[in-house]
Amino acid sequence: MPELPEVETTVRGLQPVLDGRRLVRVETRRADLRRAFPIDLRQRLTGARVTGFGRRAKYGLIETDRDDVMIFHLGMSGRWRIDPSEIGTHDHLILETDEGRILALCDPRRFGSVDLVRQESLGDFPAFRTLGPEPLGADFTAAYLAKAIAGRLAPIKALLLDQKVVAGLGNIYVCEALNMAGIEPARAGGEIAKARLAKLVAAIRDVLASAIAAGGSTLRDYARPDGELGYFSKQWRVYGREGESCHCGAMIERRPEGGRSTFFCPKCQR
Repeated sequence: MPELPEVETTVRGLQPVLDGRRLVRVETRRADLRRAFPIDLRQRLTGARVTGFGRRAKYGLIETDRDDVMIFHLGMSGRWRIDPSEIGTHDHLILETDEGRILALCDPRRFGSVDLVRQESLGDFPAFRTLGPEPLGADFTAAYLAKAIAGRLAPIKALLLDQKVVAGLGNIYVCEALNMAGIEPARAGGEIAKARLAKLVAAIRDVLASAIAAGGSTLRDYARPDGELGYFSKQWRVYGREGESCHCGAMIERRPEGGRSTFFCPKCQR
């Protein structure tokens, strides 16, 4: 599933094509993805001018001059395609700008979603109501994290994946950040000293910033809107590297947990 860096990269990739442009065609080519497209999507977006972009957790935001915000989630396999040579079977939403540029939302497995909300109601969007702070935002600090997980016996990895604690983190980047911070993923969150949490917060920020700069990680069907593949996977410290050497020289291990795999170094993470 595309994680925060992939969504951020996607939003940045859409901006040069959509920013300031008027949408002259909005076409849904099926009734739904994970859930139904808004029934008035075409009516509300056709003729609207795109005025801004954003991201909340793993959701991308496209703002318009009508105070409507289109919220998209890429699900397991979704991606936007810019000026495709032809419209494919899995291109389920088509946007055309007044410059004649075409954007197609491709989602073969249809686990993604598209919603349309008023700007003033954005905070009340169901998926946003209980989200924690953005990991790259000013509110995500060691002091905040210490308070949020105080007394919690759940593994620190599980706590970081809890969207109520911090928004947008996924399995890949949590594994990477915990390795960078030298913290065992199974360690009880509430037992970690604040000084180590400060190191963890810094590692999370560093890993995410590096992944965004690299265009994200290419997994399965994900690619940037321009068709290029993200290359952060070439920089992975532990994720997907079971049996290979950690930077400390020890062998990286994999531990299956709840349908996911946790990759870690038994020597330098404690």
